[in-house]
Amino acid sequence: MSPLLRAARAPGSGLARRLEEIVGSAHVREDAGALLTFSTDATPLERGDPDCVVFPATTEEVAEVLTVANERRIPVVPRGSGTNLSGGTVPHHGGIVLVLTRMNALKEVSSDDLVAVCEPGVRTIELAQAAAAERMLFPPDPGSQTTATLGGNVAECSGGLRALKYGITRDYVLGVEAVLATGEVVRTGGRLVKDVAGYDLSRLLCGSEGTLAVMTELTLRLLPAPEASGTGMAYFPDLADAARAVSRVLASGVLPVTLEFLDQVCIGTVEDYARIGLDTAAGALLIFGQDGDQRSIDADLARMAGACEAEGATQVRIAGSPAEASEVLEARRAALPSLSRLEPLTLLEDATVPRSRIAEMVEYIQEVARRHELKIGTFGHAGDGNLHPTVVLDPADAGAVRRAHVAFAEIFARAIDLGGTITGEHGVGMVKLKYMERQHGPEYLALLRRIKAAFDPNGILNPGKLGS
Repeated sequence: MSPLLRAARAPGSGLARRLEEIVGSAHVREDAGALLTFSTDATPLERGDPDCVVFPATTEEVAEVLTVANERRIPVVPRGSGTNLSGGTVPHHGGIVLVLTRMNALKEVSSDDLVAVCEPGVRTIELAQAAAAERMLFPPDPGSQTTATLGGNVAECSGGLRALKYGITRDYVLGVEAVLATGEVVRTGGRLVKDVAGYDLSRLLCGSEGTLAVMTELTLRLLPAPEASGTGMAYFPDLADAARAVSRVLASGVLPVTLEFLDQVCIGTVEDYARIGLDTAAGALLIFGQDGDQRSIDADLARMAGACEAEGATQVRIAGSPAEASEVLEARRAALPSLSRLEPLTLLEDATVPRSRIAEMVEYIQEVARRHELKIGTFGHAGDGNLHPTVVLDPADAGAVRRAHVAFAEIFARAIDLGGTITGEHGVGMVKLKYMERQHGPEYLALLRRIKAAFDPNGILNPGKLGS
């Protein structure tokens, strides 16, 4: 138990009883199973020891829990499904894990206003399906969309395979209802695409990783659904050729909905895993796609295929049916699970560089892997320079774990040197906090801390993360 919570729960403090009065006794968990379950998220090797787990059902309950926690200086870690990969919901200072999955109402999907209104516990796939049923599109599509909650997507500002054409989560957040650490409820934005009355606090909360407020309702922008989609793939002798093809595609005036790549390591592991007929002798695989009306799709796919051929593609294939397109996309979706089969521990990271530096960055990652004697496969979003170097190893091999941490430090440093960032979509959390000053400098971090203090004067919300 944390020292803060030990004091708060001293005889006569009545904390547990007070929390049960707010959310009901069934929704305050202190048993060993719950504490173990919520000690981690999807980030390997990171864990903390929560003191209790609370499951609120309404904004009013969230506000009361935060009021009590703030008065007693108890850390609170807001959380959805815990699919994040940065240690962002690990309660390493103990305290209360505030799980928002009971707040799972999809309140509205409006084709008139092109908006959805929902609580934070709604899963991303649920909104995507509800929008599709009304011939609308919610573009953000992180890899964990079947499990991840929208509150978590907004808190982490998630990306996805469609980010090149449609943008990321922050581009679809119109309004937020949020509870401050002091228990005050605020609303930012609304249902409007145009609204410049005041600071854009909705954007500030998007990506704040639970350090500024607890979001309890989201108003999200939707788009008309495209008529159709198409997909293709191209093999290259090496990644440098694939990177040049990416530049040629974008310079041709085509903005693809999908532009993904696998390096040679990933091609081999995906084929071993999925058996879908990939060319394991190729140095790189580029997957490209487009959506819209069928005539435009056909024209754009032809232009993208031509760009790949002009840059030395050894084989180009356009999917001739939805089933064949699904098979092509399966190669990209299978990258992580296929790598995960190689060793018991998988460390998936992300770093982003300018598109023109992708080949250079992947070559550096491969050199780091050789130097540190590690198995690293790299895949990612070629269109926006977001790379996912992934180390697989045996966690019992302490030397390999240590070398992996050193390798990632070198990879992040190189990304910064190339004009990139330590994270394109996974967030900072506790895993990358130590690299923030190198990327942004001390003045930037000091400003983050002042913003944090304005929202959360006692520092109870997700302490030790991001701007804390």
